Amino acid sequence: MKIAILDDYFDTLRTLPCFRKLDGHEVTVWNDHTEDVDILAGRLDGTEALVLIRERTRIQEPLLNRLDALRLISQRSVYPHIDIEACTRRGVIVSSDQHAGSPSYAAAELTWGLIIAAMRQIPQQMSALRAGRWQIGVGRSLRGNTLGIYGYGRIGATVAGYGRAFGMKVLVWARPASRERARRDGYVTAGSKRAFFESCDVISLHMRLVPDTRGIVTSADLARMKPEALLVNTSRASLIEPGALVDALRAGRPGMAAVDVYNEEPVLKVDDPLLLMDNAVCTPHIGYVTREEYEIHFSQIFDQVTAYATGTPINVVNPQVFDVLRGTPPLRRNPHRAARGSTAQV
Repeated sequence: MKIAILDDYFDTLRTLPCFRKLDGHEVTVWNDHTEDVDILAGRLDGTEALVLIRERTRIQEPLLNRLDALRLISQRSVYPHIDIEACTRRGVIVSSDQHAGSPSYAAAELTWGLIIAAMRQIPQQMSALRAGRWQIGVGRSLRGNTLGIYGYGRIGATVAGYGRAFGMKVLVWARPASRERARRDGYVTAGSKRAFFESCDVISLHMRLVPDTRGIVTSADLARMKPEALLVNTSRASLIEPGALVDALRAGRPGMAAVDVYNEEPVLKVDDPLLLMDNAVCTPHIGYVTREEYEIHFSQIFDQVTAYATGTPINVVNPQVFDVLRGTPPLRRNPHRAARGSTAQV
């Protein structure tokens, strides 16, 4: 097959052991990023299988309409960047493993790294030292302080465990079912969202971005945080009400933020307000970007490609596409049930 891989910024995938799974196929790897539909259509002309790195490139109907040879999109995790309905109409299978039960330890580790970096002012102290200044302030310890976990899923539960190991008091706020799971794991849950934001010294967001969670953290929530508190977001920028975090940092509640995600990515303008703030630690969406995580991630993605090549696609999130490929009207199915992963014979 003719396979294309987009957005492999550092040409890392060729160096992974799992890349050998694509032996025998014609693979083209693109190392830069573009959202230009004309450029993408030219690059992907004749491509049968498209491999995506998370949500770096949006795959929407205007592009899909120009990719006549495309039959498979293979990726991992959620897919808000892909027009699933357009893929189905075009006869394009979307395979995406939801890896239930296996958190991104890399993302959890980065979250903890950002917490320590912000609380101890590590980036600011390093910058001052390089400028010839010796100590520019006093940081804060973690032990004994309260770590708030907003969203108790796979990553949130892992970060909660890190907090416990560092001697922090862990407080959880999430959906009722998730709060119950947190209590079974031995954690205290907040009595209300308001009490959660008022009580925590560090709050870390760990939710998927869906319609119900978009803007779930409001200006009023942030205003209730302590002036010395830290807000950490390694999940999705749009979980926070637009503009609310910058305004809150300027107002002094919370006193600090550490973020790895942004409303528009990649961020290439150095005048982004967050990047200019002394009380913000910012990283360029590197939560999952480690060699070990890539090996796990792309081993599964390449398995999806090879399964398609043998005529038995797996982890199909749009099974209605098989009706289209058979030339029959697509049946109405529950998309949430389909997203759990399907296998079908092509």
